[in-house]
Amino acid sequence: MPSFDFDPQSYAELPAERQLSVSVALLPVLATVVFLGVGSAWLKLPPHVPLFWSVAFTGLVGYYVVGLSWDDLYDGIANGLMMGLQALLILFTIYALIATWVSAGTIPGLMYYGLELLSPTVFLPVTAVLSAAVAFAIGSSWTTVGTLGVAFVGIGAGLGIPEPMAAGAILSGAYAGDKQSPFSDTTNLAAAVTNTDLYDHIRAMRLGTALAFGIAVAGYILLGLRAAGTIPTGQIAELQTALTGTYSLSLVVFVPLVVTFGLAIAGYPALPALAAGVFAAVGTTALVQGASFTVAWEIFMNGTAPETGSKLVDGLLATDGLTGSAWTITVVVAALALGGLLERIGVLAALAHHLARGFRSAGLLVAGTGVSAIAVNALTAQQYMSIVLPGMTLRNLYEEHGLQSRDLSRAIESAGTPTGALIPWHAGGIYMASALNVPTLEYFPFYFFGFLSPLVLMFIAATGWQLDVESPAGQSAPTAD
Repeated sequence: MPSFDFDPQSYAELPAERQLSVSVALLPVLATVVFLGVGSAWLKLPPHVPLFWSVAFTGLVGYYVVGLSWDDLYDGIANGLMMGLQALLILFTIYALIATWVSAGTIPGLMYYGLELLSPTVFLPVTAVLSAAVAFAIGSSWTTVGTLGVAFVGIGAGLGIPEPMAAGAILSGAYAGDKQSPFSDTTNLAAAVTNTDLYDHIRAMRLGTALAFGIAVAGYILLGLRAAGTIPTGQIAELQTALTGTYSLSLVVFVPLVVTFGLAIAGYPALPALAAGVFAAVGTTALVQGASFTVAWEIFMNGTAPETGSKLVDGLLATDGLTGSAWTITVVVAALALGGLLERIGVLAALAHHLARGFRSAGLLVAGTGVSAIAVNALTAQQYMSIVLPGMTLRNLYEEHGLQSRDLSRAIESAGTPTGALIPWHAGGIYMASALNVPTLEYFPFYFFGFLSPLVLMFIAATGWQLDVESPAGQSAPTAD
């Protein structure tokens, strides 16, 4: 679980100059929306540019309107980067890991046997369920997507499944499994910031997660039925021939996978488990695929460009290595800097405070919590912030409305954790798009769990199902268990 060097302050705890009015708090928010819309959607600029505009504008608001010093603003940026440091390091490592797993034959091996075992009809639901199982076992949606997810995209392409559909199924499973895993950093974080027992938090999410994921799997079954019979004659044999003609495929090529997932299941954090997977893959590249020590580490740095005789396989297995992470890392750095500034200036606390004044019932509070988590995701580009800020600023309101802490922890994780991958400039959205090589807006319509998880939360808020509202006598009212 990530460590935090600062506690986001509530509105009442802020100095007077940072207790912003709604109009001032909305200035950098609306400017960011306009900059992203004009820069990315209209001018077709890379997201770095409008994010840089937003950082500069927010800094000017903090300096001239709020009256903060440059040191205060710099500290805000630094805190934002520290919040996302683990994500940045994982991004670096994942780019190298994917390249070395390709050169080792691990991903080609998974593709080869996957093409042997799966069919277009069952591919999408099976992919979602397997991704959920792996993410639950290791507690990391990012690791699942960056390893098995890459192979599943390749298998799907060989079976004639559009890559955005495959990516959507992978993400749905990865985030559903991650949410229910006691090893997940976001699951532990949501419980910690709301003072909820970890397993109480997991149990509170269980039925809602099962409902959202069950509907998602049903959707993938329907999509799979439509995809049946679309494989060109001989394509699977052609792809398998291209793979075996380029890579030496045996059980040994799965050593990096066993090392990575074995360490994760044993309880090691994601970063050292992934780093161990890189070393295992470099060793397998040299020992099994016959590459020299120098070439294996050059692949680590610069990626792969296989020539298998199949354009489809070449495209699927082409990677950029560690150096290829620069574009993604710089977007995440800009987004984290913006999030840190918004927190330091007091924008996020002010918006939470003014929003909370409109919560007149327990249901509105739960729904508002979900909306707040999604909004913080969009503004800070960091899923940890989407959990920490609503969790810390709204927990007193839950007590006032007679709700339990597990109602708050469920709300922030149900809306905060899975929706980041739907936002193109969010660390999760950028990572998933780059790992799977499918743009965020292309997999967006097929990432069913990303929509369904917050929708189920809204259903809970509207109906009171699963809410633990205390009666005036202090006893819990009956719920729809």
